[in-house]
Amino acid sequence: MTVSRPRLLRSGDDIRLDGRLHSVETVSGAAVRLVDVVGVVSEMPLAELLGDPGFELVSSARQVAPLPPSGLLDGIPEPVADHARWWERHIVEILTGLPPEHEPAATAKPEYDPRRCSLRQRELAKVAELAAAGHKVSFPTVKRLRLAYETEGLWGLVDQRTARPSRPTGRVDERIVAATRQAIAEETNRSTGTVARLRRRVEQILAADHGPDAPGLPSQATFYRLVNRLSQGKHTFGSARTRQSLAKQPDGPFGSVTAVRPGEWMQIDSTPIDVRVVLDNGLVDRAELTWIVDLATRTIPAAVLRPTTKAVDAAVLLARALTPEPMRPGWVDALRMSRSVLPHRRLTEVDERLEHAAARPVIVPESIVCDHGKAYISQTFQSACRAMGINFQPTHKGSPWEKGVVERSFDSVGTLFAQYVAGYVGSSVEQRGENAERAAVWSIAELQALLDEWIVATWQNRPHDGLRHPVTPDKALTPNEQYAALVEIAGYVPVPLSADDFIELLSISWNAINKYGIKINHRTYDAKALNPYRRQHSGIERKKGLWEVHYDPYDITRVWVRNHHDGGWITVPWKHLSTTPVPFGELAWQHARTVLAQRGQDAATEAEIAQAAADLLDRAEQGPAADPQTTKRDRRVSGRTRATNTPTAPRPPAPHEEPKHHPDHLVDIDDPEEPTAKIIPLPVFDARKEAETWQF
Repeated sequence: MTVSRPRLLRSGDDIRLDGRLHSVETVSGAAVRLVDVVGVVSEMPLAELLGDPGFELVSSARQVAPLPPSGLLDGIPEPVADHARWWERHIVEILTGLPPEHEPAATAKPEYDPRRCSLRQRELAKVAELAAAGHKVSFPTVKRLRLAYETEGLWGLVDQRTARPSRPTGRVDERIVAATRQAIAEETNRSTGTVARLRRRVEQILAADHGPDAPGLPSQATFYRLVNRLSQGKHTFGSARTRQSLAKQPDGPFGSVTAVRPGEWMQIDSTPIDVRVVLDNGLVDRAELTWIVDLATRTIPAAVLRPTTKAVDAAVLLARALTPEPMRPGWVDALRMSRSVLPHRRLTEVDERLEHAAARPVIVPESIVCDHGKAYISQTFQSACRAMGINFQPTHKGSPWEKGVVERSFDSVGTLFAQYVAGYVGSSVEQRGENAERAAVWSIAELQALLDEWIVATWQNRPHDGLRHPVTPDKALTPNEQYAALVEIAGYVPVPLSADDFIELLSISWNAINKYGIKINHRTYDAKALNPYRRQHSGIERKKGLWEVHYDPYDITRVWVRNHHDGGWITVPWKHLSTTPVPFGELAWQHARTVLAQRGQDAATEAEIAQAAADLLDRAEQGPAADPQTTKRDRRVSGRTRATNTPTAPRPPAPHEEPKHHPDHLVDIDDPEEPTAKIIPLPVFDARKEAETWQF
């Protein structure tokens, strides 16, 4: 019997030479490097090895088939997979002489022994064996399967007709598939409908595109299966809001940024908090929460509760983020920064106020990500960012996932804080309990105090799953721990906000300094410090000589004028400051003007508006039962005014001036615009004299 010699010798083959077993280590050019069983290395020419009569190929690395694609095998019918494994046993026996499941001491059958029979002889023997067993197989078939197994392993023995994946749309006409895709895309911005409406739209598209040659739609069951395949993951027949949000997502994966130091990337947003609060007038309403989150540490440097978020609220939020959180009466001593993991000693050297501050880090934003809400794209907020050197980064419209950290944090405040507060009403009507609004017992100011304490006590000391160190990934850090760790690495030292910085965050108005002072929205502000600059050019040519004035819409008691000549700020009080019972904001002022205009007093004086606003707050404070003339709008204006007129950041004190005394009707007799009128006494009405003038 002729011995089958290999056409090619490869590294890893086991050979027997002169009765001794060797392994082929390398084949380089015309030389072969061999290693015997005891590790002795020898080298000889390849031609000499192959021509040696004692040469025998024991096993070939070539005979090891590729690994089968297990995932693809799982997707084919089980009988087809079993048939492939049946063929594998026979092919392996042809190649090696032994079946895969042979015993360790088993020997090859004579007709399959590679030392005695050539590969062709072994294949012919297999054809004869299968025929004797009742499996009539041709020699070309066995040879084809053997080559396929050597190339692809078990997968090469699978009937490929059963392995072809079916089309997601089945055998439906491609024109119908295209029309259905178009109809599904058109549903994105429409109100949610049914499959029946979609089917009618598909018919219209086919008729418009193909006319009389339009194909007919398949059966209802087939069409429903087609629509289910094509609309998968698009919420075509679900929530319209979810559907529209998914349609705006990019085709590829979401990008991400990595923050390596506090303040590098921060996100700001607003949402109604799921707690109803009681305003000072008794009106119950939901508050709106605006807060800012640091990506590197997940710290919440500041949070503000307002009835509705305004541009100045977003600016004030920046001020609070840069201001140390003071310890409040009633807070436990464990909430002090000096008792926390924060590097308080180093920070106290920068700002002495931190010695008595709470354990909430002061973080200076470098980049702020926000959506296109009016409060954030306003000139006030953008000017505040520019003044503080903050990179303003609005997201793409309709892309809430671009600020996913702050969006997710709002869910956390609902589950970790809001649901435990009296007045909690849930995130939707379906989650709202019976008469939930009656449980509201907190004012906005009181809820703000509770929120501030919760942030310091709970949020900053609660392990966050997104804060994990690469060295210890099994341990989640708290925001305060992450802040302390990053400060050590990045060398970050924040510079807290000063009173002058706070003024930069306020709303801006450009005005002239007249002889009577500065007038903003029919309010007059005046101070002796303005004397050198009255009727003077500011030096700002672009603004035609007007002066830059900053004001707080929530406290109209004073404004600040930038001194373009000598530098610094000039604090200018409202001239009626000493006559109003409480400070009030722009909202109350505008509402009082509207009320007076409706009464026919379009030319109402500044003093009259001030008195009307003060009366409004007094009436609304007593509640609707005390004064039936108080409207719901009055109560809302009063509630917002009292909830927001408390300063939330450091501000320069008002200049010391002697109070001005005014008569009860609040008219300033020194005001050049309001001259004293000539007093004309009214005569006493005489009925008899009046009757004499009657003519009958």
